[in-house]
Amino acid sequence: MTLWFTTLLALVHKEMLIIVRDPRTRAVLIVPPLVQLLVFSFAATLDVNHARIALWNQDQGRWSADLVERIAHASFIAGIDRVYSPRQLQNAMDGRKDLAALSIPSNASRLYAKGRTIPLQILLDGRRANSGGILLADLQNLIQANSNISSHGAHQQTELVALRFRYNPNLIYRWFIVPGVGGILVTFITMLLTALSIARERELGTFDQLLVAPCTPSQIIIAKVAPALVIGTLLGMIMVATGMIAFRIPFLGSLPALLLSLMLYILSVVGIGLMISSVCATQQQAMLGTFSFVVPSVLMSGFATPTENMPDVLQWLSMAIPLRYYLIVVEGSFLKDLPNTVLWHLDLPLLLIAVTTLTLATIFVRRRLQ
Repeated sequence: MTLWFTTLLALVHKEMLIIVRDPRTRAVLIVPPLVQLLVFSFAATLDVNHARIALWNQDQGRWSADLVERIAHASFIAGIDRVYSPRQLQNAMDGRKDLAALSIPSNASRLYAKGRTIPLQILLDGRRANSGGILLADLQNLIQANSNISSHGAHQQTELVALRFRYNPNLIYRWFIVPGVGGILVTFITMLLTALSIARERELGTFDQLLVAPCTPSQIIIAKVAPALVIGTLLGMIMVATGMIAFRIPFLGSLPALLLSLMLYILSVVGIGLMISSVCATQQQAMLGTFSFVVPSVLMSGFATPTENMPDVLQWLSMAIPLRYYLIVVEGSFLKDLPNTVLWHLDLPLLLIAVTTLTLATIFVRRRLQ
């Protein structure tokens, strides 16, 4: 048993030296993921803060003047382009200068004074569907607020609905996007490290030395897993700390529970990376295999769109993707304190996926060694 552990420690030490001494590997470990986290967190956002709209106000009354004033001073509006004909309104939309266009009829103030419905027209640029939908909701809220309060300050409605959002009261989009991006970056870096490990040795010719080395396939697998587990866990906790310190996202969950889920998640990803590495002959093939797995995993994990909106077949396939479960854990740990029962139901699939992938990776490596 002592010899078994001595051999294992020697293999782990060799793997760590390969990672530390390889300039290309060192270059992708810490600094690029942090830079990508900062860039993606500001770039991948659905907030609309600098939208321009075209406005055709055919009314000269007080209500339309108040509405135009509210739109001009709204925080999400960067500017208003006045137009005076349907042709100008169409040109403003065709040239992608304005995200939306608002047409106010000539009798809007009179209809408001009579308590009747005002037929406003809002045109959206369908080429920017997500931003247009968010801007439409903001404009509708603004128009509703202007309709509830008259120009003299008297409330037209006695009861107003007060909306309160749990866990993210101000709907700060970075509170949602930063934990998810951190999980995706950990997935990519960890899987890339393991996917390149065996392929690198086969490409350099050192893999043949394992055939005559006094080690078992289990020792080789553990030696490949250990560095990736340590580096991935460290990188994941750095991502969590960056979200708490740099982006000031409240962390309400349990840090030890998140650490346990992170380690189970990394083990499941490492197993997939080793399977990819065992069937690839070159590092280029391993990188392509990593991208081929990571991209569909992100799309089907619920990061961008809910899994409930997918077809039933894709929902079943997504249950085998570890990122789906880890995203729920990390986002829930930040914004709300997930109960232990919920964490257990999320950790159990990660454990099953990790056992399955590591077992298959051991089988693949054993076949390569024979």
